[in-house]
Amino acid sequence: MGTVGRDGGSYAERLRNLGIATDGVRVIEEAYTAQAFIITDLDDNQITAFHPGAMNLSHRTRVEDVENIGLGIVAPDGKDGMQAHAAQFAARNIPFLFDPGQGLPLFSGAELAELIERSAYVAVNDYEAKLLSERTGWSIADIADRVDAMIVTLGAEGSIIHAGGATHVIPAVHPSAVVDPTGCGDAYRAGLLYGIAAGWDWQRTGNLASVMGSIKIACRGGQNHVVDREAVAERYREAFGERPW
Repeated sequence: MGTVGRDGGSYAERLRNLGIATDGVRVIEEAYTAQAFIITDLDDNQITAFHPGAMNLSHRTRVEDVENIGLGIVAPDGKDGMQAHAAQFAARNIPFLFDPGQGLPLFSGAELAELIERSAYVAVNDYEAKLLSERTGWSIADIADRVDAMIVTLGAEGSIIHAGGATHVIPAVHPSAVVDPTGCGDAYRAGLLYGIAAGWDWQRTGNLASVMGSIKIACRGGQNHVVDREAVAERYREAFGERPW
């Protein structure tokens, strides 16, 4: 689900060719599609220039526009859209992952607290976790107590999942190559959502998420890696000694 501008036709076609439904994609004719230009140095530090375009009108897309949603994610988007979609998910008792990402500075502490209270899961990197705590006045433990799981990624150090009073330490999976970190967090979250949807335990879910991030970092660009089910299972086996399915 999302908004694209009048120049977004080719991207929607790419999604369809990948077998991804586009019935939740809305075209905003008076705008261009959001664009990001990311400069990455040899230490993987990044500077981003961003034009939001049609993303700022994401609130025009509603959760009720798409049928049979079982699990959602509220990720960086237009501020109004993120708040509206969180409220719409909550109103329909649809569990969702709140992933504020680069959009976190847009929100006040009270607004972030409201989004956390409505979500089932929260996922942030270590820097975002500190900022989230500062803005809400809640510790990581406080946030974890308010959701089913609080996930904090640590880059090459792996990740930590706080859930049900337990802490699950997820190791980083050694990649075949370190080419481009752009999109690794998104790939990790794809693994999280898969595990949640499948009803897996948190260790297995986190392990798959770690595998997905390691596959992405070996390819340049945010979405140019190939996700092959058998290859993912083999990478998981190599890292953890068993296949995930």
